[in-house]
Amino acid sequence: MPETVSKKKSLNLKWIIVLAVVLAAAFFGYQYWQAMKTALPKGIASGNGRIEAKLVDAVAKDALRVKEILVDEGDLVQPGQVLVRLDTATFDSQLNEAKLRVTALQEKVASANFAVVRQKSLLENAQLEFDRTRKLVDQNALSQQEFDARNTSLQTNTAALAEADAALRTAKQEVEVAQANVATIQTHIDDATLKSPVTGRVLYRLAEPGEMLAAGGKALTVVNLEDVYMEIYLPSEQAAGLKVGAEARLTVDYAPGRAAAGYVTFVSPEAQFTPKQVETKSERDKLMFRVKIQAPQELVSGYIERVKTGVRGVGYVKVKESAVWPNWLQNLVQPAAKKQTSEPVNPAPAVKAN
Repeated sequence: MPETVSKKKSLNLKWIIVLAVVLAAAFFGYQYWQAMKTALPKGIASGNGRIEAKLVDAVAKDALRVKEILVDEGDLVQPGQVLVRLDTATFDSQLNEAKLRVTALQEKVASANFAVVRQKSLLENAQLEFDRTRKLVDQNALSQQEFDARNTSLQTNTAALAEADAALRTAKQEVEVAQANVATIQTHIDDATLKSPVTGRVLYRLAEPGEMLAAGGKALTVVNLEDVYMEIYLPSEQAAGLKVGAEARLTVDYAPGRAAAGYVTFVSPEAQFTPKQVETKSERDKLMFRVKIQAPQELVSGYIERVKTGVRGVGYVKVKESAVWPNWLQNLVQPAAKKQTSEPVNPAPAVKAN
């Protein structure tokens, strides 16, 4: 009886071992199959990154008080949209004063112009008198003394006209200076209305109404959604063959089954980080170069309400033009404007982030 029990236990142990081997083989086989599904063909490189966009600040040019802020954090803004108005009461007073000065100087120009016209008339009359006197002197009908007096009058009026012309030019220059001052003050007033230079989303609200901003002080920070991209790092072996303009793909971690078409806009001309000593091939492979993959503007514009930055993902680039994208990178997100369907439009996972 003990022998029978022992044989049964031995048989059960064998079956358990066989089952464990089968399960392990199935597990590793599945892992290998999954890895082969996402394996990159030769000529395509990849790197981890995140969706990014440049930041634009709404900055006060002059030290002014915040009058009103027309947007809040998270708001979508368009180019030319007014974001912040600063109090320009001081500049408004200076502008009124400068305009009054322009008016006064313009009246001075009118007066100087009248003086020039009057002096030209006097000079013409003095010239006629001089010419008449010279003829009479030539005919011995008038004395030399009278001729000298007419000559002196002609020279005096000539000098007076030159002086009047100089006064007119000075007055006109003063008007130009005053008008330039008006334009300068108006520029300060215009600069006190802070507008968005880009299509973007308000990231930070850094000031409140009534707060004093120093010159160069920031009121808002806006994420520029006209420039959405992902930066990845590639080893020197792959970066060396990569060209600006090369095809690229962007994916995000939460939706790996979808991709967005992109293109390479920058390949760093130098390594971004390097080991202390570079002696062996394995150490040379640690030389990493920054690569920027741009998301197409038409794609970003189609999903502008959903685009955010910071989400993690993977960027893929064609190191060789002849390389073919695998099927799982050909399931591309299309611009929303091109989708003619009554069904809800799928989000753009390649450019959206939380």
